[in-house]
Amino acid sequence: MASEVIGQWFTIKGLVTPLIVLLCVTIFSNTFSAGAFPAILPELARGDGLADWQLGAVAGAYGFARMMADIPIGLFLTHHLRRAVVAGPCVLAAGVAVLTSGGPFPVLVLGRLLMGVGHALGMVAGLTAILHYRTGWSLAASLNAYEFSAMIGILCGTVLIGVLPSSLAWNSALLVTCAPQLVGILTLPALLRALPRREGAGPQPLFARQAVAGPGAAVAALTPAAVLAFVAGGAIAVAYSTVEQFSIPLRGSRELGLERAGVARLLMVMQVVDIAALLPLGLLADRRGTERTLVAVLFVMAAGSALVGFGTLPVVAVGCAFYGLGMAGWMLPLGVLRRETPPAHVAWRTGLYRVCVDAGIFLGPFLAGLLGGGRARTLPGVWASALALTGVLFLVRERRRS
Repeated sequence: MASEVIGQWFTIKGLVTPLIVLLCVTIFSNTFSAGAFPAILPELARGDGLADWQLGAVAGAYGFARMMADIPIGLFLTHHLRRAVVAGPCVLAAGVAVLTSGGPFPVLVLGRLLMGVGHALGMVAGLTAILHYRTGWSLAASLNAYEFSAMIGILCGTVLIGVLPSSLAWNSALLVTCAPQLVGILTLPALLRALPRREGAGPQPLFARQAVAGPGAAVAALTPAAVLAFVAGGAIAVAYSTVEQFSIPLRGSRELGLERAGVARLLMVMQVVDIAALLPLGLLADRRGTERTLVAVLFVMAAGSALVGFGTLPVVAVGCAFYGLGMAGWMLPLGVLRRETPPAHVAWRTGLYRVCVDAGIFLGPFLAGLLGGGRARTLPGVWASALALTGVLFLVRERRRS
């Protein structure tokens, strides 16, 4: 018993370093805006007189910016990690300031674009710092701590926007909710001191240029499982973004009579279940297999999509819980993809997977906005069918292989 306690103590001591703590504080403070934004969509529509297609464009601009920035950010981070660590929170704060300025439609889109770039820059910079400077047994724990800090920040943003007085204008409420971002910005000097300097002299190019050469660098063929992993990741992303950034806020406001606090409570149901199920679902995937667990996740999300899209308020709440359970497994397609990918191509395919997921985050609310409030109700049913079909294809492949 004593040896176990001592072992746990050294594990915690090895994990809690200034670098990891500061990275977790930064990503925690930077994700408040991601949790708060969906709850203010109905007020944004009423206050600024935006049509549904404009709402979809404003909501989807965040994912569009991330989709376009994913690969350039990866190339930029190769030589300029310290700059990216500083730039991410600053660009995100600038985006929040532009969005809450109350400007016309193009200004709102610009604010969301800046928020998307800032979030992608900060998130990937933090992950890269951990991957560069943590090794051995502490790497997985550090990555989990970083992701968990981001999820708690999203939940806190949703909680805070929900408890603020409804009389407070949407832009003032969002600005107050995003105030913790200042904590992340104020910790940047300490974070730079904790971040080791990269050895090597001479100026570096702005973007890395990596030549692919040699017989081992030939493009590897995509296996059926790898293709399905891309499809599953995109389907999960587009379904979730449709529900979180369009269906729940607008249907909750227009059809279910919910104010900002009510919409925030539904979003909190998803996030709490997501956080609670994250570790158990990972353990289940380790024991029962990644593909089998992914199939269950796809079917659960398909059911949740149908419940959210067509149910009454209590049914919608159950659907939100289903979505939270499904989102706890959003990394599972990446596990399948890595298993089906040669080592030389893991980084490239992981980057493509991120682009695929962020494309789904953009397309969900954007397509819902183009269809309009009435016809957009059909989208959860479409995504439910797509999720279920993807799960069936995984099952068929599993049976053929066995």
